[in-house]
Amino acid sequence: MTRRTLVLVLMVVLAATAVTGCKKEAEVVASWPAAVGERSVVKPPEPPRWPLTGLEAPSAETITQRVVSVKIENSAESRPQTNLQLADVVYESVTEGGITRFNAIFHSQSPELVGPVRSARLSDTYIVPQYHALFGFSGASPSVNAAVNAAGIENLSEDEGVTKPFQRVKGKTAPHNLFASVPDFRLEGERQGMPTTASVTGFAFDRASADATPTVIGVTIPFSSANTVKWTYDAESRTYLRVNNGKSFTDAATGKQVRASNVVVMWAQHKTASSDVVGSTTYEIVLTGTGRAAVFRNGQRYECTWEATADAPPVFKAPDGTLVKLSPGNTWMQVIKPDINITME
Repeated sequence: MTRRTLVLVLMVVLAATAVTGCKKEAEVVASWPAAVGERSVVKPPEPPRWPLTGLEAPSAETITQRVVSVKIENSAESRPQTNLQLADVVYESVTEGGITRFNAIFHSQSPELVGPVRSARLSDTYIVPQYHALFGFSGASPSVNAAVNAAGIENLSEDEGVTKPFQRVKGKTAPHNLFASVPDFRLEGERQGMPTTASVTGFAFDRASADATPTVIGVTIPFSSANTVKWTYDAESRTYLRVNNGKSFTDAATGKQVRASNVVVMWAQHKTASSDVVGSTTYEIVLTGTGRAAVFRNGQRYECTWEATADAPPVFKAPDGTLVKLSPGNTWMQVIKPDINITME
């Protein structure tokens, strides 16, 4: 190779090296910060919920308002009742002659008119204190009145001279025409110096979507020869529709069939309190302690036991001890004798 040729080769190599160096200097290298941990997303606060329905409440303050318990009759002459659909919880139990009567628990909704209002029973001395409720009723035997007062219940009955919340309505004959206002019960309680707020122990609710195929679409509960109730599951609304003695059980306020998100059958001890000359029996229905239960929700049946203390509503437990939860919404407690069998379809 001549000297001139060698110089040319060196010049080409140097030129290539210069181009390569320029390219490297032109490269952009992203500088990312070192990862120190996963980014956390702040979970929004849980909204306040009504303790007896599990549904969202307007504010934390509203759920402290007093529960109002109202005794409502269920004779044929009393139907259709008014605004039972608005009760968070309804207890149904047998009274004299095999008919049933309701204890309607109002908290999340406060209708201006409920009824017909009738007399108290011994079972109410268990129910009302569990909800720390004001108790509205009309009439009771001397022994029941004594038991109500002995239980420390805040009594807003006509027997105690309370008149403001009550009114007689047209279209029904006495004694089936006495109705009452839930807000007026609260106002009367405040006027008498009763607490305006109270803490209520709520039920356990399952707010997860219920996608399971319904397996029990109906349950029939024979309270007595005089009163048989059937609840039929409506998959579209995920509620149970009530039929009483073969007839659709409607609410006079809406004209629609009464619905329940949960139907709970509670087998409870019925102690004979008294019997009259025609053999009609008054019962003391014991609703503290424990007993057998069946929870119906979302088209499913859950066999369980109920457990209740004197100052809190019942809880429901599966055989393995885990809680059986309710669906958000209203609940009907169907309280029957231990030897009564229900049927399902």
